Amino acid sequence: MSRTILIVEDETILREIMKDYLLEEGYRVIEAVDGKQAVSLFQEHEVDLILLDIMLPELDGWSVCRRIRKTSNVPIILLTARSDEDDTLLGFELGADDYVTKPYSPSILLARAKRLLESRHIRENEGDTLSSGGISIHFPSRTVSIDGTSSGLTHTEFEILAYLLNKGIIISREQLITKIWGYDFAGDDRTVNSHIRNLRSKLGKHAKQIVTVVRSGYKFEDEL
Repeated sequence: MSRTILIVEDETILREIMKDYLLEEGYRVIEAVDGKQAVSLFQEHEVDLILLDIMLPELDGWSVCRRIRKTSNVPIILLTARSDEDDTLLGFELGADDYVTKPYSPSILLARAKRLLESRHIRENEGDTLSSGGISIHFPSRTVSIDGTSSGLTHTEFEILAYLLNKGIIISREQLITKIWGYDFAGDDRTVNSHIRNLRSKLGKHAKQIVTVVRSGYKFEDEL
């Protein structure tokens, strides 16, 4: 079945370029030119991935991301011309899975989108559940419960948790990046740190159950 991608971009030329690349790869594309239209289209259609510009008319990308995260963990890639660290961190805090800074290469954006969609497909075809202590992961529905209570994780947080619980050993930052983001990871420490920090916050007292990630001989968790 063809995956559906929602493009939210008010610049016509950029939106058309993205659309052409995605259509050539066999994806179904839905387009929104402002934030309000994006929320409406998301509610009307079954969407597998969102490419979300930050600077939008009517309703900005931050607000769109916040509203969608109230009901869905659909993968979201932020598209932004702003490279300020606070903007990046805010995006992750609101539940974005990845971000691409303008100007960007369409092929790079396509690769990021494929990674998120493929990892989602792989997880959907794994065994039903994975449990450790009070944490339980249900792969078909991509849901996580903590002490019997459902916890809303983003796509990337889900992938990190599933990998760390399943490995059960100490791994390096590089191993984590390769598994979750791939060899062509173009982000920086803020990306990794933000997702781990958000995940630990949601796990609460169970945060220590996930494997310790180390880099250069000291605990990754000491950085957070």
